Amino acid sequence: MSRPLAVAHRGDPYRHRENTLPSIASALAAGADAVEVDVRLTRDGVPVLLHDPTLERLWGDPREVRRLTLDRLADIGGPGQRVPTLAEALKAVADLPGARLLIDLDLPDPAAAVRRTVADLGAERLVAYCGPATAMLAVRAEDPDAEISLTWRQPRLPAAPLLADLRPRYLNPPFGLAGPALVGAAHDAGLLVAVWTVDRRRTMRRMIAAGADSLTTNRIDLLRRTVDAAAAARPAERV
Repeated sequence: MSRPLAVAHRGDPYRHRENTLPSIASALAAGADAVEVDVRLTRDGVPVLLHDPTLERLWGDPREVRRLTLDRLADIGGPGQRVPTLAEALKAVADLPGARLLIDLDLPDPAAAVRRTVADLGAERLVAYCGPATAMLAVRAEDPDAEISLTWRQPRLPAAPLLADLRPRYLNPPFGLAGPALVGAAHDAGLLVAVWTVDRRRTMRRMIAAGADSLTTNRIDLLRRTVDAAAAARPAERV
């Protein structure tokens, strides 16, 4: 079994505001293999990093991002704490060896604009995508070669026609569903398994033991240590 990937959920949110450039940088410095970010569109169609439809939770501003132009959005938040564009995030990781963004799309609407941004920057190698079937089908329509992680909330595998249309690399269930049975079935179907959101050491260990290929966490420093310790404790494979 290879070492599972350690993915940082929205960056390093216990140290920096989620989905911001400092949060991404902190997660990568802590050893993240990839950083999961959320994307929404501004009123003028620019992909920006934000999970919620409004600015209420993080900035105390009830307005919806889709009703704000990028210029208006840039006025919100102090230095390093404002909502960054996807292009800014991609440029920030472009020169870091091995760094990648996992772009989480809950809705299909941003797929075309996200794809244009990625293509304009020549950043295809820097990104993968995750989300539910409707959003991932939109991604697949925009990019036949995109790496996709299908977010899945059922205890059984997706139907064969959906897998054939979507061609995901990963099945992406919440950790509560990702027992050995589902992980084994996914592996038998040629899928890797990515689990979320794993924040306790014992749960991280359980997911590693179950065979998960990627774990997403809010505590990237803890996950990095746990993954590395599990790999160090594994008996060396015979040649």
